[in-house]
Amino acid sequence: MSESLTCDVVVVGAGVVGAATALYAARAGLDTVVVDRGPVGGGTTGAGEGNLLVSDKEPGPELELALLSARLWAALAREGLGEAVEYEAKGGVVVAGTDRALAGLEKLAAEQRAAGVEAVPVPPDRLTDLEPYLTPGLAGGMHYPQDAQVMPALAAAHLLRASKARVLTGREVTGILCGADGAVRGVRTGRGDLHAPAVVNAAGTWGGEVAARAGVSLPVLPRRGFVLVTEPLPPRIRHKVYAADYVADVASDSAALQTSPVVEGTPAGPVLIGASRERVGFDRSLSLPAVRALAAGATGLFPFLARVRAMRTYAGFRPYLPDHLPAIGPDPRAPGLFHACGHEGAGIGLATGTGQLIAQALTGRTPDLDLGPFRPDRFTEEAE
Repeated sequence: MSESLTCDVVVVGAGVVGAATALYAARAGLDTVVVDRGPVGGGTTGAGEGNLLVSDKEPGPELELALLSARLWAALAREGLGEAVEYEAKGGVVVAGTDRALAGLEKLAAEQRAAGVEAVPVPPDRLTDLEPYLTPGLAGGMHYPQDAQVMPALAAAHLLRASKARVLTGREVTGILCGADGAVRGVRTGRGDLHAPAVVNAAGTWGGEVAARAGVSLPVLPRRGFVLVTEPLPPRIRHKVYAADYVADVASDSAALQTSPVVEGTPAGPVLIGASRERVGFDRSLSLPAVRALAAGATGLFPFLARVRAMRTYAGFRPYLPDHLPAIGPDPRAPGLFHACGHEGAGIGLATGTGQLIAQALTGRTPDLDLGPFRPDRFTEEAE
């Protein structure tokens, strides 16, 4: 049965970014509908580890967004969502295996401190105070108390529930409705049109497809990653722990396979092991080289993991944009179209800040951050 719904804003995408956008749009007084061709959290969100990080961001627009988002996540936890989304303000520990890696980490930390990040140096003989099972012989590390974690699928579901938005799953957006003046007027789905003066593209890795249906270009590419999940264990890993070279891997433009160890426990007991990155399109095939590299990196940081069984592995696709910044805000090429996608592997952590910025843009309020660096049309300008 076809239906036609009228609202203030349609959010395309029921992942955590779309959910956060719906929450803050609703809090701004907007009647909001969220539509997704799959289930809630069925895309990149459901394949994430739930990282809310400031530690891996260099000073600049993304770090500013991460700090804003961290404050908003903490506020939501205080409001009562913390337990529901498994929010843990456990902090992060970044370790360096060599003096050269430590020097680079200390330089980055000094720059981050100037931008408002808490970064506490940890000498090599004190690392086991924070993580008793760490491998010996590391050169040192840095403690980041502001890093936190949530359970991604729960986060998306509970943010949507708190928003009280109408959520329409199993409905693919097949077109963007536009008026004679070219302004966006809603979306078309296989089960009817959704009419609204504003549409938010929060489709993650598929954000480029949604943009194209509005007649604009957004060069979002999938960047595949694998996560290893161990058997449930007693609590042994207290923080999110990763090697200092992880930051360089995140910032890399290479399409080739890159791995750096990222290890963290979960409230349920399993340990999550990442991180790999490669651009292979939407190929979900298991990559044994990637999985072996993840296992080797994790046991290099925590030798006890060599005796632990890996129960499963899963793959996901990070929405990658060429300059490693998301597209956030109105698209001047299609009035009424807003973008909230391209966050690569940081979407869960940046979701709350993104949602608030979009809500402010939708209602004509001055945004908390300058949206200039996140302009959706910046790639068009570069090509001209």
